[in-house]
Amino acid sequence: MRPRSGGSGWVIRDSGKPGFRDLVARACLMMLFAFAAADGAGAQPAAEPAFSESPIADSQSPPAISLLTIGPGEIFFERFGHNAIVVRDPASGEALAYNYGIFDFDQQDFLLNFARGRMRYRMAVDELADDLAMYRDEGREITEQRLALTPQQTQRLLAFLEWNARPENAQYRYDYFEANCSTRVRDALDRALGGALHAQAEGRSRGFTWRLDALRLMAPEPALMLLIDLGLGPYADERIDYWQESFVPATLRDVVADAQVADSAARPAPLAVATQELAHGVVEEPPVLPPDLRWPFLLLGLGLGGALAWLGASARSPRRVPLALFALAFELFCGLGGLALLFLWFGTEHRAAWRNENLLLLSPLCLALLPAWFGLLRGRLRDRRFARGCAWLVVLGAGFALFSKILPAFAQANLHWIVLFLPIHLALALALRPPVANLHRG
Repeated sequence: MRPRSGGSGWVIRDSGKPGFRDLVARACLMMLFAFAAADGAGAQPAAEPAFSESPIADSQSPPAISLLTIGPGEIFFERFGHNAIVVRDPASGEALAYNYGIFDFDQQDFLLNFARGRMRYRMAVDELADDLAMYRDEGREITEQRLALTPQQTQRLLAFLEWNARPENAQYRYDYFEANCSTRVRDALDRALGGALHAQAEGRSRGFTWRLDALRLMAPEPALMLLIDLGLGPYADERIDYWQESFVPATLRDVVADAQVADSAARPAPLAVATQELAHGVVEEPPVLPPDLRWPFLLLGLGLGGALAWLGASARSPRRVPLALFALAFELFCGLGGLALLFLWFGTEHRAAWRNENLLLLSPLCLALLPAWFGLLRGRLRDRRFARGCAWLVVLGAGFALFSKILPAFAQANLHWIVLFLPIHLALALALRPPVANLHRG
């Protein structure tokens, strides 16, 4: 078994063909915001530069420190990329990669802890050559930045990494945005630099949010992108600076490329003194921004709402069958989705999913409408008053979601979901109006 880097810096242990437990685990990761294969350009990985394969000649020199950044992979949990700290010993020629974000499906209570937001991940030390061979086989871009650390800074970093690699210190509490493979590497480098990296990255921003980065990186996986978008609450819409955005490995690479440190004469000098592309990736790069879904979802919502209104105009005809079938599937999705959002809010520590305003659209009340739509499918609509009451409460919630967008307390970026769900909820509520119910009352 060998390490495999995963989305947002996750690494799993893969022993070949996945068994049933692995398949279930991966499905749960997808459902709980884990981060399709993309068409590559057909380029072959570039040969590794000589300095990456040969020990430093001067045996008295301190170890060389590099930041290794791995581009996105084809598997959903590889979409965020990965990075590691590389330490090259000029005396022995040994090159080690310090990786954070290691997790194991076979860990005790892994799925339960993951669902509850209590993930315990760890760091591991691997032979650099093994990691590079694996990433090249996966067709992923590999970039190495040699860092200009003083001997004292190098020693400080090595002491921390050696301490962190001990079994009793290797585990840490994982968080998607604030404690992943990239932020742990960032924090280790910043500690060695005495806070210089933090000082230069904080306060500067390009206006991104946690949600924007998560969705653009998952854009090649549209279904997962939409699922993640539905599950993220208002926390994900906070504006973040470059320090926070360094949870994305490629952003950390750019932050390091722009950073300045003091040289031996106390003059500003680049932190990254050499940058090498060790392999050219064949996986498509993520877009700069996620797709804007407001107009497409508005048109889709109005189209579906209009079609449902037409189907509901005469439920005595054969049109009641497609109306009822769609309504059953839609209400079941909304009801179960609402229960899932409630669980994520009140039953887990997934802070990014708390207070999700999509609960106004994915209402658990939709489950109470299933008997009415099942009755309509059979040609006998029962519990008309109760069903209508529940349906209009759902419409009221979706309508408030639209109105709430003018209120500063409701800052979640979910307008596209509102304009999609509101017309559908409204059309289904109208389909339960008294004339329809009277025609089919048993």
